[in-house]
Amino acid sequence: MREQNAPTSPAGLEDQAWNWLRLLSSGDARDIDAQRFRRWVQTSPAHRAAYQQVKLRWDAIEPPARALLRMKPEAATVRPPAMPARGRRVFLGTAMAAAAVTGMAVLRPPMGLWPAPDEWAADDRTAAGEQRPLRLSDGVEVTLNTRTSVRRQTEDGQPVGLDLIVGEAAIDLKRGGPAFTVVAGVGRSQASAGQFEVRHLDGKVCVSCLEGAVRVQHPAGLRALEARQQTVYSASAISGIAPIDPRTVSAWREGMLVFDQTRLEDALAEINRYRAGRVVLMNDALRGKPVSGRFAIAALDLALWQVQEAFELRARSLPGGLLLLS
Repeated sequence: MREQNAPTSPAGLEDQAWNWLRLLSSGDARDIDAQRFRRWVQTSPAHRAAYQQVKLRWDAIEPPARALLRMKPEAATVRPPAMPARGRRVFLGTAMAAAAVTGMAVLRPPMGLWPAPDEWAADDRTAAGEQRPLRLSDGVEVTLNTRTSVRRQTEDGQPVGLDLIVGEAAIDLKRGGPAFTVVAGVGRSQASAGQFEVRHLDGKVCVSCLEGAVRVQHPAGLRALEARQQTVYSASAISGIAPIDPRTVSAWREGMLVFDQTRLEDALAEINRYRAGRVVLMNDALRGKPVSGRFAIAALDLALWQVQEAFELRARSLPGGLLLLS
């Protein structure tokens, strides 16, 4: 990274500070880079203040975002990382892979840039923003939502269920067919007819019955769902039965996201599932603010612009689809 002249614009100083922070955090900085950085940061109090402010803001970003900063620019694309070349990187890469295989660690890719190890054995997988229909038989139709991985379960060559590794799936069953089971986490959801959806994210599973009836089995209890009902479970507990609005729950199948007094932090987390990279809210005071509205999945940039305008947020784009809102 070459030295840059002192700009008159605070925004220019901030851009330079971000560039320095990226280089110094990448693991590729050389001694000469450190010397140049010291000269840059000592140029003026404004330089020092710009770097300190950027560093404070970066430290507030969650670990996945921090991991992206350490990546090389060519690695910040939606593809598996290349094999490290030599030396210390080879040692670290090999050690981490071995830890994952032996169960010592589960590697989670930054920003979901490539599939996690538990998704490698998936039969079907969707990318960010992708939705895919699966016609498993004449009586079973499944729709996979964004960032979803599943394994098919068969008996005697016939589909009997799915293992929902991560993501969200909608199941449409014709009447009179055999029972179909969706395994997600420690629970099993089973139905013979009707429509239901299963969402498995961040260790929690949400089962929604739209039509017919669904039997949800969990180590902590059994829930019998009827149309317009929902239950949520984790590894250790299962909730009661709650009413739902099917139009809101299934809005994604019509290409929409619907928020009804949803916390801003949760709304952004949902938007993150549909776009490459990540949106990071850096203003803690706004995390609990309510968001309501219908947003087209195909136009999420417009949705983010509306959020920025509504909460007077400043947006900064970084490589790899990282968007900081402050």
